[in-house]
Amino acid sequence: MSKRFLKWIVSVSIIVAAGFIGGYFVLQKTQSPTQVRSTTSAKQITFKKSVNLVAMGDSLTQGVGDQDKNGGYVGIIKPEIEKKYNTTVHASNFGVAGDRSDQILSRLNKEKNFQNKLKSADVIVMTVGGNDLLQSLQKNLFLTSKTKFTKNMSEASQKYSTKLDKLFKTVRKYNPNAPIFLFSVYNPFYVYFANVNTITQSVVAWNSDTQKALSNYGPAYFVNINNLMSHGQYNTKAAQTKLIQQDENANSGQTSQKQALKVMNQKGTNLNKYISTDDNFHPNHLGYKKMSDKLLTEMEDHPSWIREGN
Repeated sequence: MSKRFLKWIVSVSIIVAAGFIGGYFVLQKTQSPTQVRSTTSAKQITFKKSVNLVAMGDSLTQGVGDQDKNGGYVGIIKPEIEKKYNTTVHASNFGVAGDRSDQILSRLNKEKNFQNKLKSADVIVMTVGGNDLLQSLQKNLFLTSKTKFTKNMSEASQKYSTKLDKLFKTVRKYNPNAPIFLFSVYNPFYVYFANVNTITQSVVAWNSDTQKALSNYGPAYFVNINNLMSHGQYNTKAAQTKLIQQDENANSGQTSQKQALKVMNQKGTNLNKYISTDDNFHPNHLGYKKMSDKLLTEMEDHPSWIREGN
């Protein structure tokens, strides 16, 4: 190999190496700002120093059944959010026991304080539909004709969907942007009538209609507590199968008015550990804690309400 040829190879190698190194640094220079921006932007995500939480709805928002008398899930989730995000939560509770969807809307239309709190809300939490469903079940549950029951409940569901639409539309009129977290309804009598599909199917259908209506008013998220609260501690298939067999022996597959009233009127005991023994209908403190845990998980999954700048 001649010296001239050797020199040529060395020169080419140096040029190629220089080009590679130069290209590397150019690439670094062009990519770096993006990487820095990405890293910086991740670091710049900060949580709000204070959050306005508006809870609206019926007795579940009011906190009926909570032995601690601390506002049910609202009283529980407030300190949980404050601890997790190092923030201050200003919670406003507009829950009224017994209210149906149209009655919640009526209060919102009349009460200025309710409207003003809603306007400034960073996050909105709702319970609605339980009293609407209960009213419909009371009228139809003990019908002997299954066809008539199905027809009547279907009509009631359609009317309920129309009421929900009006309620959500009004909520969005006062606050177009704050995410809504809406709890499902549940079956408080499941553990006594696990073998009776009438109530269970009605609850599922009601929740489906509610979720469908809610989807038109996002950002909005459905917090499904049906199985959680209906089944209570009977949360495995084996436990539920055993419960169904026990209930079949006790009620022979029928939900009589007498049996339902017996469950409602017994005091001091309930087979579902999450249901209040005062009325055998509403959650107790443990039930509200379970609801709050479920709500917090949904809020963590959709955190725009706590992020600064959203």
